[in-house]
Amino acid sequence: MDRRTFLRAGTLGLAAPALIAERSQAQTRSITVADPGGPFGEAFGKAFYRPFEQATGIRVVNVARPAEPTAQFRAMVETKSYTWDCCILTLSARDIMVKQNLLEPIGLKPEDAPGMMPEALTPFWMGTDVYATILAVRTDKLGGPAPESWADLWNVAKFPGRRSLRKDPIDTLEEALLADGVPLADLYPLDLDRAFRSLDKIKPHVAAWWTGGAQATQMLQSGEVAMIPTWNGRVQPVIDAGGPVKIVWNQGLYSIEGWSIPRGSPRADAARQFIRFCSEPARQAVYTEGLSYGPTNLKAYDTIPEARAKLLPTHPENLKLMRLANEEWWSANRAAAAERFNAWVLR
Repeated sequence: MDRRTFLRAGTLGLAAPALIAERSQAQTRSITVADPGGPFGEAFGKAFYRPFEQATGIRVVNVARPAEPTAQFRAMVETKSYTWDCCILTLSARDIMVKQNLLEPIGLKPEDAPGMMPEALTPFWMGTDVYATILAVRTDKLGGPAPESWADLWNVAKFPGRRSLRKDPIDTLEEALLADGVPLADLYPLDLDRAFRSLDKIKPHVAAWWTGGAQATQMLQSGEVAMIPTWNGRVQPVIDAGGPVKIVWNQGLYSIEGWSIPRGSPRADAARQFIRFCSEPARQAVYTEGLSYGPTNLKAYDTIPEARAKLLPTHPENLKLMRLANEEWWSANRAAAAERFNAWVLR
């Protein structure tokens, strides 16, 4: 053995235990991530959790989080007792926590995630999935053409049939304004007086008010209503099961959920590594097999079958018909809008 070969062998011999030790240390580490629960656990497990563990040796433990986990984040940061290392947040929850200094920087820049939607990446949050509020229609309950807009939903003479609306001002006020002719691009700031005048017109024709996604799905599945605004992810399973249902993407309102890290987490570096992993388009493409939510990295469509891609909110043909809901407006006006809406419902 010559000197060069001997030295290289010696170096490898010294490095191997270090690499083994590093891998062994990674395998003893774990992070706990909080997702919305239900089908997310299975879909994200296949797309993110198990592949990340295989790639890094860092175990991912997933738990279901409350709908708005602001209180949990504040408690963790204040007590420095971290039950989660990473959590899926809505845009509104993200904005609240940024203002309260509850989030850790994720260390991901646009150049680190080519293909990412610009609105899906901030210093403290990375959007992972996109969902949309759309109009769902039971085609077998209509005697003629199907509605194609919110104005059609309001037009009870031309489009007869039982209708349902969400018992919540969010999205419902936007739908009322769009039905009254406000252009999609000019929705915000919401004109509340105009929205409630529009709602006055449809209120006598609302057969049922829904308050939860499961309820909306059940009414659509059973045929209790012919038309209902709801989330696309609640409609697609009905279609997949053979239900005669159509999604109207026109004038839809989409929003984004994504990962954030509680400030001060001792496992923030591993959580940042996990978030970067979730930004990869090939990984995001995998979860769309089980969830009808849109990937935020649009390069994911390079590997999503076209038939499936057309069912997702961020498919170019669907996305161009919708707009992002304005969470900044809702953060500033939610309490007043909700108070007025709840009083209006009871009139």
